Amino acid sequence: MAHDHETHTRHETTATKDAPHGHGADGDHTGHDPAQFQRKFWLSLALTVPILVFSPGLQNLLGLDGPRFPGSEFISAGLGAFLFFYGGWVFLRGAWVELRQKQPGMMTLISLAIVVAFGYSAAVTLGLDGMDFWWELATLITIMLLGHWLEMSAVMGAQNALGELAALIPDEAELVVGDGGDETRTVAASELVVGDRVIVRPGSAIPADGTVVDGESDVDESLLTGESEPIGKHKGDAVVAGSVVGGGSLTVEVTKTGEDTALAGVMKLVADAQSSKSGTQLLADRAAALLFYLALAAAIITAIVWTVVRPGEPDFVLARVVTVLVIACPHALGLAIPLVAQISTSRGAKQGLLIRSRPALETARTIDVVLFDKTGTLTEGRQGVETVVVGDGVDEDEAVTLAAAVEAKSEHPIARAIIAEAADRDLKKRRSAQFTAVSGRGVTARVGDTEYSVASGRWVTEQSIEVPSTLVAAAREAGEAGQTVVYLLEGDAVLALFAIADVIRPESRDAVAALQKRGVRVALLTGDAQPVAEWVGRELGIDEVHAEVLPGQKSDVVAELQRGGTSVMMVGDGVNDAPALARADVGMAIGAGTDVAIESAGIVLASSDPRGVDQAIQLSRRTYAKMQQNLVWAAGYNVVGIPLAAGVLAGVGFLPSPALGAVLMSVSTIVVALNAQLLRRG
Repeated sequence: MAHDHETHTRHETTATKDAPHGHGADGDHTGHDPAQFQRKFWLSLALTVPILVFSPGLQNLLGLDGPRFPGSEFISAGLGAFLFFYGGWVFLRGAWVELRQKQPGMMTLISLAIVVAFGYSAAVTLGLDGMDFWWELATLITIMLLGHWLEMSAVMGAQNALGELAALIPDEAELVVGDGGDETRTVAASELVVGDRVIVRPGSAIPADGTVVDGESDVDESLLTGESEPIGKHKGDAVVAGSVVGGGSLTVEVTKTGEDTALAGVMKLVADAQSSKSGTQLLADRAAALLFYLALAAAIITAIVWTVVRPGEPDFVLARVVTVLVIACPHALGLAIPLVAQISTSRGAKQGLLIRSRPALETARTIDVVLFDKTGTLTEGRQGVETVVVGDGVDEDEAVTLAAAVEAKSEHPIARAIIAEAADRDLKKRRSAQFTAVSGRGVTARVGDTEYSVASGRWVTEQSIEVPSTLVAAAREAGEAGQTVVYLLEGDAVLALFAIADVIRPESRDAVAALQKRGVRVALLTGDAQPVAEWVGRELGIDEVHAEVLPGQKSDVVAELQRGGTSVMMVGDGVNDAPALARADVGMAIGAGTDVAIESAGIVLASSDPRGVDQAIQLSRRTYAKMQQNLVWAAGYNVVGIPLAAGVLAGVGFLPSPALGAVLMSVSTIVVALNAQLLRRG
C-alpha cells in the first residue's frame, strides 16, 4: 500500500520528553532545568570568592586585615548586587508565582532571606552604620543554587524514564512501497500511517504498533512488559512500537501510530501518575504551607526579642532573622514526597507496573485480600490438555500424535489444545486426509490407512461405546474438576482419553504463594461452574472461591469482602471486571486486557504475569516507608533548626549564621534526595 507521505503531519508521542522542570508553589517541579542551576551555581561560586576576599563585613568579623585599596569596599557590593539578580532571580521569580497563586512556600522564604540581606548590605555600603552581609548573601545564594541543582537533577532523573521510553521509538522506518513488496524506502517514523507496511530487520526497533504479515523472529518487549525473555512472533501476531526484533526480519503492517501506540499509552499512564498526589504528599504540601507562616512568626518574634535584648545592634538582629528564614525553607519537605513518588512510578514502569494513580499505589500496602478474576488472569484464557490417559497397550505419545493429526484441520479450541500438546512434547507431525467434522460428535480423519476419531464424551455415551475401566475413573475425576473429556477412537475402540481445561499460567502458583507468604488473603472470582473454580483453586492453593458469579454481581462480591473495613484489591482483565475494579480499594488490570478494564484500574500490569501483584504491594510498602522517613527527617529538621536559628542556645555561645543555615538546609535536602534514591535498589 503506497501513501503520499509528504502530506502527513508529525505524530507526537508525548510532551513529557522535552518538558521543562521547575518548582511550583504546590511542590511540584515543572519549570526549572538542572542545567540552568548548574550554570548559575558555578558562576556564582566564582563570584563568591572575590566577594569573600574583599568583604569588609567578613574581614571585621574574622578580625583580618584583607587587601585594601581605594574603591575595594565596592567590589563586594558590585559583585553581590550582580549575584543577587543573576543567581537570586530564579528564587524571586518563584516567589512571585507563589504569592500570585496565594500559596507562599519555599521560594517565598528564600526570597525573603536574600532580599533582607541585599537591602541591608546595600544600605550599609551607602553609609548606614552596621556590618554588610554581602559575603552571607553570596554564600547563601550559591549554596541554595547547589541544593536546587542537586534536587532538580534528582527529580529530572526520576522523570527520565519517560524520556528513555520515548527514545526507544526509532527515528526512521523502512517503508515497503509498490505492490510487489520488494522495494523499500526510508521515511521518518513520524510519517507512518495506519495500513503502511514496514520491514524491521534483526536488531532494529519496531517503529509503530502493528501486526506481523510476514517473517518470524523473537522480539524483546521488556520495555513494555518487564519480561526479560524474548517472545516468538509469527504471522498474525501483534507487535508494539519500541520493541526490538531478534534474529529474523519481520514485515509489519502498521495498526497504530503516535499517541495511539501502546508505548505512548504507557508514557501517558506514567505521566498521569506523576501528576497525581497521594495522601502523604498532600500532607507534606499542607505542612510546607504551615511552615511559611511559622517561619514568618518565628522571624517576627526573633526580631522583637533580640531588639529588646540587644538594642542598638541591628546587624545582629538581622543575622538572626535571616538565619531563621533560611533554615525554615521547606526545601527538604517539598522534595520529600514528590521525589519518592516519581522514582517509584518510574521504577514500577521498568518492572511492568504502570501506576495510573498514586493513591492506588499508596493504598496497595494496606491490602488484606487480593481477589483474582480467573479467566485471562490466573489462567491463560485458552484450553489445554490437562491429562492424557491411555488404554492397555497404547503408547501415550502415539495417542497424542494421532489425535493431533486428526485435529490438524480443525479450528476448535479443543483441537488447538491437542495440537499444542503435541508441539509441547516435540512429537513428529503426521499427515491426515479425509477430514470430517460432525457437530456434537467430534472430528474424523484418516491417518495412513486407518480412520481415527476424536469424539466427545456425550457422543461416546450415546453410541454405547465401551470405555476401558481405567479410562472410566479418569473421566469421572475430570468431570468432577469441571474439565472437558474427549476420546481418541479407532473405529469403535477407545484408545485414549484427553481431559481439557483452561490452562493455568505457570506463574500463577508463585504469585499466590508469594501473596500468602506476605500475609495477604487470596480469593478467586469467576463466572465458571463451581467444579471448575474449585479445581483451579486447589491447583493454586486458593481456599476462598466465588464461582458462577454473573458479570453484574462481581462488584457485589467486592463490596461483601470489604465489610468490616477489609481492604480489597481486585485483579482482572475483562469488560465485566470493570465495575469490580472500580469498586475495590485498589483495582489492578492485566495489561493484555480490555481498555475498559484498564481505565477502571489504578494500577496496570503491562504483562499478564500475576506475580506483578506482589511486586506492586512490595513497591507500595517500600515507597510508603521512604515517604515516612523523608517526612520525619524534613519536618524534624525544621522543628529543631528554627529555634536554633532564633538563638535559643545563644547563652552557650551557639549562634548559627545565615550561611551555616544555608549549609544545613542544603544538607537536609541532599539527605532526603539520597534516601529517595535508595528506592531504586532491590
